[in-house]
Amino acid sequence: MQNFIDMAGYEALNGVLSNDGGPFGAVIVKDGVVIATGHNMVTSTNDPTAHAEIVAIRQACKKLGTFSLKGCTLYSSSEPCPMCFASIHWARLDRVVYANTKEEASKIGFDDMAITDIMCGKIEDNIPFVHQPSDVCKKSFRVWSEKEDKIPY
Repeated sequence: MQNFIDMAGYEALNGVLSNDGGPFGAVIVKDGVVIATGHNMVTSTNDPTAHAEIVAIRQACKKLGTFSLKGCTLYSSSEPCPMCFASIHWARLDRVVYANTKEEASKIGFDDMAITDIMCGKIEDNIPFVHQPSDVCKKSFRVWSEKEDKIPY
């Protein structure tokens, strides 16, 4: 296990030294074999979703040819943010092992507690979310529900 968490740390260092983004790295392992690695690439790709965990999840799914990473463990250099936490659950990873805590990340300028507090209803969201019903959008749900050859996830 230490080897894989250290690999995540080296991936984070690689990202920092190449100016790709913040100091975060991730490694996905299945049956003791590294399936994918990734580091934060937010600033180099101008993609706010290019967190290390997301980059690694995308690579692992592509390599395995599936959207489910059941049977895999994600090793992360830091405790996952709310977006990565949700993605980990959508990917159905079996386990997450992380090194640095969210408190440690906060001390160097990566504080996601406001997002967590908004999601938990502790503070008000400053981005308005407006419900706008649409017959076309409802139709897409109905068509999905009735589709016999859908691939559920």
